[in-house]
Amino acid sequence: MTAEKPGARRGRGERVGLTRQRVLDAALDLVDRRGLKALTMRSLGEQLGVEAMTLYHYVPNKEALLDGLVEQVFRAAAPAVDGSADWREALRAYAKALREGLLRHPAVLPLAASRPAVTQATLDDIEACLGMLTENGFTLGRALHALNAVSVFAIGHAVLEAQLVVGAEESGGTGWLAGLDGERYPLIARAARDRVGVDDGERFAFAVDAMLLGFEELRTD
Repeated sequence: MTAEKPGARRGRGERVGLTRQRVLDAALDLVDRRGLKALTMRSLGEQLGVEAMTLYHYVPNKEALLDGLVEQVFRAAAPAVDGSADWREALRAYAKALREGLLRHPAVLPLAASRPAVTQATLDDIEACLGMLTENGFTLGRALHALNAVSVFAIGHAVLEAQLVVGAEESGGTGWLAGLDGERYPLIARAARDRVGVDDGERFAFAVDAMLLGFEELRTD
């Protein structure tokens, strides 16, 4: 007989204290380090030290695992909603946290952009947020529009930011804009030279504030 090596995979049924949350945490860690293509039930099982089949006790299939990755990012950004919550601050904080969470986990971006974040946990958060908005004068339809607008904008902005980082690295950045013909493009050249309006975080916050001002005026049909 030989002793089992440390970290050797446990057999099915020996679940070493696994929970759905622990499985999702491990999956997110794996895609952060190795990319989305590396995520398989087998690779995830190896990371957790269990057989791949054991994971099906916690996620029924690969699609549910991918949904769980999106859930992780959205749940971390979900606004704290209680009776005293200011809807503007709640949506502003949600938008900021969602963008930052997606940028921390860029491998999840394609999933967030292509599949709805619909799990029981995210539906609970959506229900609570809609309750907050309708209690503050939004019609249900406008509440849904507002929440969707903020979510889609945060996802799209994060996708664009991630692509711009890669593009800038490949092209050498955008410093060349400062060298544009100052007579033909005086404002663009000056903005590039003075680094005006180029901060992604400021640009994002400005747009979110503009949306919130619009929501204030358009809460009712």
